[in-house]
Amino acid sequence: MKPKSISAATRPRVGKWLVTGPPLAYLLLFFAIPSLIMVLASFRTPGEFGGLAPLFEEGRLDLNLDSYVRFFSESIYAQIFAKSVWYALATTLFCLALAYPLAALIAKSGRRYRDLLLLLVILPFWSNFLIRVYAWMIIFGPNAALARTVNGVLAWFGHEPVPLLFSSFAVLVCLVYVHLPFMVLPLYANLEKHDQALLDAAQDLGANAWQRFWRITFPLSLPGVYAGAALVFIPALGIFAIPDILGGPEDSLIGNVIKQQFLETRDWPFGSVLSIVLTIAALFLAGLAACVARGNLGTPSSVKAARA
Repeated sequence: MKPKSISAATRPRVGKWLVTGPPLAYLLLFFAIPSLIMVLASFRTPGEFGGLAPLFEEGRLDLNLDSYVRFFSESIYAQIFAKSVWYALATTLFCLALAYPLAALIAKSGRRYRDLLLLLVILPFWSNFLIRVYAWMIIFGPNAALARTVNGVLAWFGHEPVPLLFSSFAVLVCLVYVHLPFMVLPLYANLEKHDQALLDAAQDLGANAWQRFWRITFPLSLPGVYAGAALVFIPALGIFAIPDILGGPEDSLIGNVIKQQFLETRDWPFGSVLSIVLTIAALFLAGLAACVARGNLGTPSSVKAARA
């Protein structure tokens, strides 16, 4: 007997599962299941020597809301969350201010120079993240040229010297440095597709360079702005390595507290609660950004008028 061949109606379905199956399995194995374990751990009791206490204690299921009550009753964690949001927001705004002109320059450059500039943007990804962070310790060190120059200028004006290393300034500078490429690349991908004829038409209608930017270029680049803001804000919200290495005692963010709960205090239920709250906050902000972006994806009225 001949083996049954796959029917024509079944082939598209099989092809669909072959394409979407591995990514779905990956997300299920490395995101959904760990998230479920984290949710279950948040209702457990911390063990006597850290970790998790036995699930069944004296014949009953030991699940409680103690870790959630602790989170919502102690204001210090809300303050740390607010500080983390502030750092992430400041990082996003600084990255946008620095990345927009750079992305516009790359988009307007010739093909030969454009490829070189893009290579320079992605070049930091070729080295290890921690090596790049430790390099900033040398740059901000007390005997480095930058610190001597800054403190020399301050002394000339009669001010006391300030430490650049282990400060909020060092944390913010390194956050911007690390996340800047994630803002440049989406902006460049958007700006490269803009129709130059729209700007020419606006110029023929009497619009100056400033008006052409704010009424045509910037509205059309909003999808790239939203994509870059999401790629910068969400990782910056939960980062812990940079504050650990370059920050001082007052620069601990929510990522540092989560790491402390799991590795030092070993209070896994409370660490799980903090992780869940951080995940929900990131998903909420990402959804909010998506809603705002969806409402601004239409063609601006000024562009429609220029096309007319």
